[in-house]
Amino acid sequence: MKKAYIIINPMAGTRQAGKHLISIVEALRKGGYESTVAPTTASGDGVDLAERAASEYDIIIAIGGDGTFNEVASGIKKSGADIPIGYIPAGSTNDFAEALGLSTNFVKAAEDIVTGHEKNIDTGNFNGRQFSYIASFGAFTGASYSAPQSVKNVLGHFAYILQGVKELSNIRSNWLTIRVLDDGADEDSIYEDEYIFGAVCNTTSVAGILTLDQELVDMSDGEFELLLIKAPESILELNHIIFAITMQKFDSDLIEFVKASKISISAPKGMDWTLDGEFQEGAEEILIENMHNAIKVIVPDRSNR
Repeated sequence: MKKAYIIINPMAGTRQAGKHLISIVEALRKGGYESTVAPTTASGDGVDLAERAASEYDIIIAIGGDGTFNEVASGIKKSGADIPIGYIPAGSTNDFAEALGLSTNFVKAAEDIVTGHEKNIDTGNFNGRQFSYIASFGAFTGASYSAPQSVKNVLGHFAYILQGVKELSNIRSNWLTIRVLDDGADEDSIYEDEYIFGAVCNTTSVAGILTLDQELVDMSDGEFELLLIKAPESILELNHIIFAITMQKFDSDLIEFVKASKISISAPKGMDWTLDGEFQEGAEEILIENMHNAIKVIVPDRSNR
């Protein structure tokens, strides 16, 4: 039998994954995998566990939220091993899993790992730290983590929208200079303004609030989608932004949307970021680079993402 190493975050989301662990292991056994299970107990455990196990197993499976997935991917990257990652999403938003077309049913997700296929996926490098699908700042960045879990459980994605709109009306703007570095161009493209939100992403879903059309996002093309929202100067402009993001209409004077593989950002030092939903301390000078086809993820055969 093949060997699977399962790294599970028992505290992820609504903490339901552990209750299904026996069924997950059984589904993998039926598919020809003998499983070893390792729980995380603290931030960073997933990196260490994956790095140590990568050379000994045929696949490493992450059970948890997108942050857990990123830790596992980072650990495999550090190990130098060339093995795929299986992902059973168990977080609150599961943006990355949604973009990949993964099932949120625990047992179905395990079965899809057995029957699915490998897909090369781009990742990102943020001043030396790896992220799997998004680096973001400003409004919405903390929405999926600020909304109370009880509200998320009842209202689902609408809870994130409520929290995100609340943040929009309170968030402060930051003056940024952003350069899209294109090796083939004579000059860099420069964006300079007051922004309330920005995302360098490789996903169709951001915090369960912002959605990008699948036609706009190719997770293996070597490019990010850069989304910037300017600071509104009136209630009318704020309403325009809310309408644009909820209706996925990004052709607005208040929104910048471009593709880029390498981005340089000059920002206030105190402007913090999140990488895959995890805190990242800000810096005055930031370099974000696309790492083309850096990881292999098992996706279901029904997925066309």
